[in-house]
Amino acid sequence: MGYLLKNCAAIVTSASAPVLRDQDMLIEGKAIAAIGANLSAGPLPAGTEIIDATGWFVYPGLVNTHHHFFQCFVRNRADLDWTKLSVIEWLDRIYPIFSRLTEDQFYNASVVALAELVKHGCTTAFDHQYNFPRHAGSRIVDRQFEAADLFGIRFHAGRGTNTLPKSEGSTIPDEMLETTDGFLADCERLIDSYHDAGAFSMRQVALAPCQPVNCYKETFTESLRLARDKGVLLHTHVGEGESPVLLARTGRRTVQYLEEMGFAGPDVWYAHCWELKHPELARLAATGTGVSHCPEPVYLVGAEVTDIPAMAALGVRVGLGADGAASNDNSNLMHCVHSAYMLQCLVASSRQHPVPDPAAFLGYATEGGASLLGRSDIGRLGVGMAADLFAIDTRRLEYVGTRHDPASLIPKVGVGTAVDMTMVNGRIVWRDGAFPGLDEGALFARAEASLLNLNT
Repeated sequence: MGYLLKNCAAIVTSASAPVLRDQDMLIEGKAIAAIGANLSAGPLPAGTEIIDATGWFVYPGLVNTHHHFFQCFVRNRADLDWTKLSVIEWLDRIYPIFSRLTEDQFYNASVVALAELVKHGCTTAFDHQYNFPRHAGSRIVDRQFEAADLFGIRFHAGRGTNTLPKSEGSTIPDEMLETTDGFLADCERLIDSYHDAGAFSMRQVALAPCQPVNCYKETFTESLRLARDKGVLLHTHVGEGESPVLLARTGRRTVQYLEEMGFAGPDVWYAHCWELKHPELARLAATGTGVSHCPEPVYLVGAEVTDIPAMAALGVRVGLGADGAASNDNSNLMHCVHSAYMLQCLVASSRQHPVPDPAAFLGYATEGGASLLGRSDIGRLGVGMAADLFAIDTRRLEYVGTRHDPASLIPKVGVGTAVDMTMVNGRIVWRDGAFPGLDEGALFARAEASLLNLNT
């Protein structure tokens, strides 16, 4: 089966390419077969559904490169408000909650996060799952793949871990600790069971030890060995306040510490990086190491604003991430595109380099994200590319006066509602306010009941 999106008002094939006006898009199977004017005038493959896209702006699907789905169950809680607690007080309150999560709660939290992502145009999601309480069993990531299959979203699982005990300087309760050997064994199992490196792959696995301050060094060096043996990517948290701690502990700030052990390169990306100094950003550019910029946590917990203009000037690969609800109470990557641009405008006068054009921030969430995840088949719209896209019907009052520049609409104006359609691999997964084939009310009731069990 395929689709013809007929008479699209605008097709943004890439944030850096000219916008196509009043054209059609033909989708056959998983891929885009053609883009052009009046495609409906010619013969179409049997079974093609014609969709009237008049007034639609069509975009490449958003690619989320950093998240913690399990944290969805601690959103909007006054007792966990960062503004009323010190970091130590906050950690002492939130980690005991995390350590109580069950397998069912991990699954339902993933359902909640993925639903919000899909509704707002995300077609590929990476989750950094680093919380493995002993009582929750060994199938937490398996259940995340199950949740992703439910919605038909492309899912990259970051199998994380924490191995350093609190008694040796970490912030992690013993209930959440793993051994390096146990972590590696499960990573190998997940790779062998789920990882698909082929074109249009829906499932991939990355090795993602949580952060250097909460893991033994061997956890990182052995992750590096296994990942490169298996041909998978590497990910961790960097530059969110831990560099002085690591400097005192090892004599190295985080970027140098990781680069010296080899945990850097084109197959590695870091999350956050707001505290990095200019020479450290230059090292990321030199090694090809990428950055998942999570703008919304910067508002809440960042001591300084991530220097995206400097990264752009140096050629650092940049993607966007929503991050988890411990520091962002939504899973809306489209909102993050707007936040990322506005945040840089806020501090523009203090920067050496100018803020990139608004469309560049859409690029970080599409092609930039695809680059971080090692994907050449997603991130832009073109013949032969995966049919990952979303559409916004702009025939609404809130879009009057904004329609002349579709590539800048999301970063500069912001889109406050769910999109009209999301498609992944040529399959419509969200359309006209509903998930085809799913009962959102039933999913809500199950997730809400699971949340109540956590709070009792």
